[in-house]
Formats: sequence, structure tokens, C-alpha cells
Amino acid sequence: MTDRFDHFEVNDVRFPTSRTLDGSDAMNTAPDYSAAYLVAHTTGGEAGHGFVFTIGRGNEVAATAIRAVEPLVVGLGVDDVLSDMGGFWKRLTHDSQLRWLGPEKGVMHMAIGAVVNAIWDLYARRQRQPLWKLLADLTPGQVVELVDFRHLSDVLSPEEAQEILTRAAPGKQERERRLLADGYPAYNTSAGWLGYSDEKVLDLVGAALSQGFSHLKLKVGADIERDAGRLKLVRDLVGPDIKLSIDANQVWDVGEAITDIARLSPFGLYWVEEPTSPDDIMGHARIARAIAPVRVATGEHVANRVVFKQMLASNAVGVCQIDACRVGGVNENVAILLLAAKFGVPVCPHAGGVGLCEIVQHLSMFDYVALSGSTEGRWIEFVDHLHEHFVDPVQVVNGRYLAPTRPGAGTEMRPESVSDFAFPTGRAWQELSYTV
Repeated sequence: MTDRFDHFEVNDVRFPTSRTLDGSDAMNTAPDYSAAYLVAHTTGGEAGHGFVFTIGRGNEVAATAIRAVEPLVVGLGVDDVLSDMGGFWKRLTHDSQLRWLGPEKGVMHMAIGAVVNAIWDLYARRQRQPLWKLLADLTPGQVVELVDFRHLSDVLSPEEAQEILTRAAPGKQERERRLLADGYPAYNTSAGWLGYSDEKVLDLVGAALSQGFSHLKLKVGADIERDAGRLKLVRDLVGPDIKLSIDANQVWDVGEAITDIARLSPFGLYWVEEPTSPDDIMGHARIARAIAPVRVATGEHVANRVVFKQMLASNAVGVCQIDACRVGGVNENVAILLLAAKFGVPVCPHAGGVGLCEIVQHLSMFDYVALSGSTEGRWIEFVDHLHEHFVDPVQVVNGRYLAPTRPGAGTEMRPESVSDFAFPTGRAWQELSYTV
């Protein structure tokens, strides 16, 4: 009998990180890191795992959105789907009714991304490969078939994408060997949450240095004088050779961003992340021109590949920050990686959230082995929170991600974590007597 997709299991999983202000920034002052967590079951007993990352309230909306995708998947033959992942992506994103809730943006698109990622997780498990290796072993033509070029072809055609991948093919084996031996560079955000005291930040910065990190990121945007004071303390501690980046989490208007970055740039900034609204392409371009040589980084809230196209083509960003769970999953992130390669912009993924480090490392490692061929000026974000809730947690040693070798996408949560942190009935929430 043909193995088919049977049903979705969806859970609203939340962690009370607002209690310690882990993840706090200028716009999100007390987040509860959360996941609308999906297990896509098949009739043959296999399963794939994916999720939408949120920061608490509204996580139930993401869970409901995932369930809305279920009728488009249940009953499909597993082999048929895995043999045409590009067609599967279009089946979900081109659905005439679901598209009305986007199109290709917002919670519905993120839910589709969770489903797409879950199927890629299943695919990698079947192939007994980590996701990065599965993707890197595809031919240039197979990678191109994953991408929806509608609304991209004016700047990136399928032929040009295949040419980019073909040019990168020489040296793949050597880059894979190097990746497995040396890992992939990481930058550290764990030390710099906005709600932490200066004393805690300095202690954590010292710990990050001892762990081999040479690039740190601090949250800013609540008060410019406090930001300047904290940056001075950190720069005095780390010295001139450590890279410091800052993240305003969209809090500034365009003119305010330019003024405040000028105030902070004497402390030696590498990039400024999300200086204004993620939808403001013109604003990002203006900021980028004004603050150079400090780079503008953005992407974690960019809705889709079409907005990334405009950001990259207009020189609005100097660092492209993909997010594994914001856009439509692996396929759309491959499209964004190709666009970044076309415009020569380094990709440094966002990973500040539940499970984001676990999955997005695969995309960066695929990019290095099979597409960009370089780790120069590239890092994957690392936050040291909640990894213990995953079956295959990230390993970061001496400031570098070790390449995962376990089959899958790293997206499977431990059953006891799903049970204990299910909202609002899980043991952890019952003990907290938490009220939304």
C-alpha cells in the first residue's frame, strides 16, 4: 500500500522566558518564546517536524493556521511529494483560498513554512542525512526546481540561478570536509538582551569571550544614552578587535535611526540590525547610504522573497538575515540565498528563538557548501536558550557551530517538553498559574 500523509499533530508550546527577560528588546520587552509545533504523520509510521516561532500571545493563531493547511496535505502520497518539493511548495502557497490571507505573508505563510519544513525534515530522515547534506547533494538543476521564480524573474531567472549554482560546484567536497572539521562561525546575542542589567551583560560578555566568540550583538533602542553607556562598557571590556553589532528591532523612524546610529558608531559597530520597519525598503536604503561603512542588516521580519528581492536590488541591506520560520520554509529560503548570491550580499541568519538555531544552521551550511562557497563575513546567530528541549540540539564549540550529522532538520522537540510546556495546561504553566 502507498504510504500517504495521514494527519497533523499540532501543539501550542510556550516557554516563560519573560520571567528572566531572555529575548527582551526595544519592541518586545517581555517575550515568552513559543512554538506552534507540528508533527506531520504518515500512514507508514514516519513523521516530519516543523514549527512557527512566536513570542507568546497569538501562538494559538499560528497553530490554527497550521491546521488550515492540513487538508491540502493529508492523503497525498509521500513519495509523490518528496519527488517534487518545488511543486508541493506551489500547491500550498498558490492555493486560491489560503492565498487570500496573505498572499505569501503573515501567519498563514509562516504556517505553510512550518509544513514545508516538516516535510523536508521527513525527507532528510528518509535519506538518512542531515538537511544541509541533503540539500548540498542536489544538482544545480534540482535546486532550481525547488524555487518559485514568479515575481523574481525580472532580476533572477532560473537559468541565471543554475549558472550561479554551477559556478559554485567545484570545491564542494573540500568545503564539506572543512565544514565537518571546523564548523561554521557563530555570533553571540545571549549576552546583550535589553532587559538585562549592565552587570549581567558584562558577565555574559566575558563568558562569551571565554567561549571563543569574536562577534557579539547588543540590543538597543529604548534610550540612546543608556545604549551609548552600555556600548562603551562592553567596548572597553572586549577591546578593539572584537566585532560589535547592535539590533534596534524596528523601533526607530528613519531620521531617528540615522541620528542615533551616528551617536553609537564611535564605539565601532559592524552592523545595525532592523533599524526601522521591515517593510520600509526606501527607508532602509536611505539609512544604508547615511551610516556607511556601518552595514544595515535585516530579514527576520521580511515577509517573503519578493521583498528580499527589492531590499537586495536597491542596496538597502549589507547583511541578509534569513529566518527559517518567517517565510515559506526551506524552498523560499533557497530562493533568498540565490538572490543574495546574485547581489553579492553575505547571509547571516536570524536565530533568536525556539529551535531557530537548530534548523537555520542547515541553510547556512548548504549555502557554504553548494552556493556561496564562503564563510567570509558570515555568521549564524547563537542564543543559548531552550536547546535542551530538542532531540538534536545545536553544538557550538569555540564560537563555531558544529555541523549536525543526525538525519533530519533538527526540528524535533522532546515529547516531555511538548507536554510540560503545552499552553495553558502543561505542568510548567500550571505551576506558574500564568494568565494571558
